[in-house]
Amino acid sequence: MRLLRMYILMTVVFLVSNNVHAQIIKDPTSWTYEVKKKSVNEYELIFHLSLKEGWHVWSIKPGGDGFQIIPSFVLDKNTALKSQSKIREIGKPVTKKVEGVKGLVTSLANKVDYIMTVKVTGNTLLKGKQEYQVCNENVCLPPMNKDFAFELK
Repeated sequence: MRLLRMYILMTVVFLVSNNVHAQIIKDPTSWTYEVKKKSVNEYELIFHLSLKEGWHVWSIKPGGDGFQIIPSFVLDKNTALKSQSKIREIGKPVTKKVEGVKGLVTSLANKVDYIMTVKVTGNTLLKGKQEYQVCNENVCLPPMNKDFAFELK
């Protein structure tokens, strides 16, 4: 009975310490934003991501078992927004087997650019939210949300 209590206590301590460790890890990402004018009312919204050494983000098309949290970029409603393209990513993808995931998965490290093309009716401020998850070889951090804004002139 005493051995069982000790085992349960050790298990709880292990689980709590892993949770606490994951919560104290700071976001290993740095985001910058850029607008490129393509024509009179067409722009590229560019989300530049830099990751600290050892960290990666899942690809938009990660493969695997479908449980990966992929980067998403959602624009708020805006009457000046006529159309938007699907987001595309530019980086160096790595596809490999990851322990605990069925199938091969694709991730990107170091620097990644996400690009969305939009058409607008005139000058406007496009706001939105992005969500992403970063992982290293030992842990995936909880999904993170950030606001963004692009001023189009």
